Amino acid sequence: MAPGAMRTAAASLTDAQPVAYWLDDPGRPGAVPALAGDEHCDLLVVGGGYSGLWTALLAKERDPRRDIVLIEGREVGWAASGRNGGFCSASLTHGLANGLSRWPGELRMLEDLGERNLDGIESAVERYAIDCDFERTGDIAVATEPHQVEDLRELYEAAAAAGFTGLDLLDAEAVRAEVDSPTFLGGLWDRRGVAMLNPARLAWGLKRACLDLGVRIYENTPGLELARSGPGTAVRTPYGRVMARHVALGTNVFPSLVRRVRPYTVPVYDYALTTEPLTEDQLCALGWRRRQGLSDGANQFHYFRITADNRILWGGYDAVYPYGGRLDAALDHRPETYLKLASHFFECFPQLEGLRFSHAWGGAIDTCSRFSAFFGTAHGGRVAYAAGYTGLGVGATRFGADVMLDLLAGERTRRTELEMVRTKPVPFPPEPAAWAGIGLTKWSLARADARGGRRNLWLKAMDRVGLGFDS
Repeated sequence: MAPGAMRTAAASLTDAQPVAYWLDDPGRPGAVPALAGDEHCDLLVVGGGYSGLWTALLAKERDPRRDIVLIEGREVGWAASGRNGGFCSASLTHGLANGLSRWPGELRMLEDLGERNLDGIESAVERYAIDCDFERTGDIAVATEPHQVEDLRELYEAAAAAGFTGLDLLDAEAVRAEVDSPTFLGGLWDRRGVAMLNPARLAWGLKRACLDLGVRIYENTPGLELARSGPGTAVRTPYGRVMARHVALGTNVFPSLVRRVRPYTVPVYDYALTTEPLTEDQLCALGWRRRQGLSDGANQFHYFRITADNRILWGGYDAVYPYGGRLDAALDHRPETYLKLASHFFECFPQLEGLRFSHAWGGAIDTCSRFSAFFGTAHGGRVAYAAGYTGLGVGATRFGADVMLDLLAGERTRRTELEMVRTKPVPFPPEPAAWAGIGLTKWSLARADARGGRRNLWLKAMDRVGLGFDS
């Protein structure tokens, strides 16, 4: 980074608050009390992020008489569900390219289920009057290097050959007419498959909806241990136990109460910035009238969008894996990454020089080797789990909630018959192999970005065994 660019980036960060923009909200609800004593219920949901909240809500919608308890280790929405970029995608497979490479035979069904799932989220937002700035804007994958233009064209043609419509291939002039950056060389616009929203307010709205339907929620109540209890299952908490006929685990990045599930995910820390609100002149300089979400086509990619109050959220690029997969609040902030992100921001939007960032934050997401969620049961079918959303859980967690409820009911449905649902990703090896492998993969991806997208022998080997790291 040139000294001048470093000074500009550093100056833009001096007032940034070290908290997620979405959580820095005066309307943030207070916590409900922790569990003290024992509880009995039909269904216990562990985890108060999207995965758990959708599971509790959909379970009540399926059967209003079902007695449901949800426990959350801190406060609803405090972790990945309240810290993400607010991209709510219809894709259940972490994008069309990943889906085409892994489940080509059932991708049409997966896309249909994903579209229905996004429609269901939009319907729930309206039905429960959730004020989360939901906008069905779509998003644009932008090319910032010549080889990425060809990558987008190949994906567009593959999608068309497979019968998928709704994608528009944009040349440099067309994409810059939507959002103006001198770095944009082309784009692929998914017009209906992505919504923008306020992620924390979605979580808080789902919490309120669950409470209104009679779900008993206990915050600051971590689930510590899971064990058989007669015909059901018991989960121990710091001040009591919950005995339930069935348990749904929505703990995602946090260690699963089913130990054999743990090797399938690792935590990766992601970081983001938000700017101060843009002026009318600054908005005009961008031309960002349709408010789409955007991401670039690099392996080390950025995602960015405009908020309801006209700030730009700018995140991604660095993905930090801590040795041993440890979760550490100290890793939630990384000044060297913030500086890198700020520098990249002004390279993308030089017309916004002088703009300052208001918030800077990070946090862990659960990553699995196939980049999309996996599912299963334990304890004789009394416990279900879903995990591994890899940064695309704002929308897909609702689908995962339906899968868990189907599995607990023992039902054969379109969802449970999917190969995606019936199979697992490749687990990560123990340390130090995980650290070495992930480090080598990150280095190789960065090298591919610098070499016109050419993948080295390591990445080609990963592709052959089905790991397919491409983002």
